[in-house]
Amino acid sequence: MVGFTDRQLQEIQTLLLEKKAQLEQQLQDAESATGVVTLDQTTVGRVSRIDAMQQQSMAVSTRGKAEASLRKVIGALRKIDAKDYGYCSNCDKPIEFKRLEVQPQASYCLICQDKLDQA
Repeated sequence: MVGFTDRQLQEIQTLLLEKKAQLEQQLQDAESATGVVTLDQTTVGRVSRIDAMQQQSMAVSTRGKAEASLRKVIGALRKIDAKDYGYCSNCDKPIEFKRLEVQPQASYCLICQDKLDQA
């Protein structure tokens, strides 16, 4: 494991657990928004249906992003448990603590992330 102090590692783990709880709550809240579109009978009409379908589509997209984020957070927590946390998945160099403070689920160092973003 990268040379983090116990306090730093605990801080990162706390951030990840808080993020995990937020994402799980977000997914639970979004459950009803991604279901079958039903219309209020007082506002039936083509525009209302299109609006409802658009809202559902946005909810499905948001849910997908939240699920992907949750997988990354869970992966980071598993790496902490396996004492393999803090290394870039591409170059295997340590990821700076400052980056992990901001984005504790980060899998890549800034250099490799920048290369991936430009590809």
